[in-house]
Amino acid sequence: MTRKYSDMNQHDALYKVARAYPGGLEALATKMGMSVNVLRNKLAPAIESHYPSFEELSVIIELCHQAGVKDAHLPLHALLGRHGLAAFVVPEPSEVSKDDLSQTVCKVMSQVGDVAEAVSEALLDGVITAAEADLIEREFQAALTALGEWRARIRAHRQAQD
Repeated sequence: MTRKYSDMNQHDALYKVARAYPGGLEALATKMGMSVNVLRNKLAPAIESHYPSFEELSVIIELCHQAGVKDAHLPLHALLGRHGLAAFVVPEPSEVSKDDLSQTVCKVMSQVGDVAEAVSEALLDGVITAAEADLIEREFQAALTALGEWRARIRAHRQAQD
């Protein structure tokens, strides 16, 4: 039986992201200085006797992000979601261009529209499945990131005026 991993379960999300590291768990374990068996046991959601430490969790996410793994921050979003919190990526000042702020507003509104569409589609049958809930959560994260980018651009624009 194939296990279905949930993007909004922090254990599943960490396992999924780590497996997507270029070269797989073997390469990630080598980069972290541990055996692949130890890493696999720490990440496998079904093994309840082994867990990654906070530092290992942070290093896995950092290495995956640096390697360009899609959704590398997903385990953090899942962990925060479990506790009723949300986060967004704060762009570095060097990443904030001096483009027209109205374009950023349009991006934010588009992302909010994507959230509304995902919710609307999920509610067509009156039931939100686990897969639909994961999609809705991902859309919310994208919208929050767009809001964070907008905030950073406004701050950069204001600082440039000084």
